[in-house]
This record gives sequence, structure tokens and C-alpha cells, in this order.
Amino acid sequence: MADTSDTRTPAQIEADIRRRREVLAETLDEIGVRVHPKTIVGDAKAKVASSVDQTLGRAYVQVNRAVSDVRGRFVDEQGAPRLERIVPVALVVVSVVGLVALGTRRRGR
Repeated sequence: MADTSDTRTPAQIEADIRRRREVLAETLDEIGVRVHPKTIVGDAKAKVASSVDQTLGRAYVQVNRAVSDVRGRFVDEQGAPRLERIVPVALVVVSVVGLVALGTRRRGR
């Protein structure tokens, strides 16, 4: 059974009711802001932007790692080019470009 004896004065009870109404009004305002379409759209945009930023950050790290790896293969510790590795790759690239150009030229006739 609930205790019905209340030793508060009517003024204290009214003040308590007033405080509870204010808290309730603040809570309802906060709920209204949270369920407002602009708030929902803004939250969704923020989540997407965060996801894109994370994805781009990971991609940047992977690309940077790959570039560093390739650079390490063609440049020594002092920053000088490793010609023994660059020349064969350059010859292969020139050969492939030449073959593609020759094939394109033959098709054009």
C-alpha cells in the first residue's frame, strides 16, 4: 500500500509540480528536435560524411604504403635511383607502348 501521508505544504507541492512540468517540457522539446526531419537528415549526412572520411583515410594509407613500397624498389636509402631496376622496367614499358602503337596503326589501314 502506498504511503498517503505527505508532510509538504501546498506551496511546496505546487513548486514541485512546476519543476516537473519544466523538466517535462524540456524533455518534449528535446524529443521534438530529435525526431524533426532536418535533424534526422543532418544526422544521416554526418554519418555518411564520417564513413566517407574513414574510407578515404584508409585508401590514402593503402596508396601511400603502395607508393612507398614501389619507391623503395626503385630508389635506394640515400634517394638515388636504382638504375639496375629502372632500366628493365622502362624497356618493358617502351616495348608495350610501341606494340600498342604499331597494332593501332595497322588497324587504321
